[in-house]
Amino acid sequence: MAGINAPLDRSYDADVRDYLDLLKPRVMSLVVFTGLCGLVMAPGTLHPVLAFSAILSIAVGAGAAGCLNMWWDRDIDAMMVRTQKRPLPQGRIDPDSALAFGVILGLGSVITMAVAIHWLAATLLAVTILFYMLIYTMWLKRWTPHNIVIGGAAGALPPVIGWSAVTGTAPLESWILFGIIFLWTPPHFWALSLYRHEDYARANIPMLPVTAGIEATKRQIVVYTVLLAVLSLVPSIIGMATWFYGGLASALGAGFFLLAWRVKRTDGLKPAMQLFAYSIIYLFVLFLAMTLDRVFLAL
Repeated sequence: MAGINAPLDRSYDADVRDYLDLLKPRVMSLVVFTGLCGLVMAPGTLHPVLAFSAILSIAVGAGAAGCLNMWWDRDIDAMMVRTQKRPLPQGRIDPDSALAFGVILGLGSVITMAVAIHWLAATLLAVTILFYMLIYTMWLKRWTPHNIVIGGAAGALPPVIGWSAVTGTAPLESWILFGIIFLWTPPHFWALSLYRHEDYARANIPMLPVTAGIEATKRQIVVYTVLLAVLSLVPSIIGMATWFYGGLASALGAGFFLLAWRVKRTDGLKPAMQLFAYSIIYLFVLFLAMTLDRVFLAL
């Protein structure tokens, strides 16, 4: 009986680093970067203080979503090698404190965006947080192999939020940025899930490699990579960026495809992690190139 009651008597010893870990800083950094790209690429200007407030709100909102995700998934995180050392599975943070931390950050980010910027950017930020928590984390992740495809919408919204912060609108250009991240997410995450498929199977999470098999996942990675490479060229086609960007996007897309094809044709799982690593570099360089191209195009 003592063993059953032991968790109730746990003394939590969290420090600042544990609470920072709840925010998923590596994921947050990419979210902040794409949100900043959307803000810089949007026509018009925003006072530096307001621009900082918008980006800070996106960062805090992303952190809140990550925190709430960890709070809800603490049971399955404890079963997976990749996540079992997180603060909640390790018992360093009280779950109620993590929940309160995430809710306060989420509300604070949306209110700050609404007061400092306007209602559209705040609404999009609120939708992002709620979609990630309620639709992806609580529903899709545990119930369908399409979790990453549909759930990727949450991670794809930051450039739309950044764009809307400047213009008060969300035009087609901002949704092209959304579409690029939306199509990037499945091959990016499926590459990781191929490498960690035993982890997901142990936690009974219906990731595509678990439900459809490794070969089917590899085929889907190639399909989404092709779609991504095509969509990445659209900004240069519609005049949103120059053909300098288009050439770089073509080269980056070709590299992505070659790695995806190698994953498909290779029995080992090492190429999957190489594709996962490349995909992060790919998105960063693609958005940086598009943003710089847009800035110089406006000069």
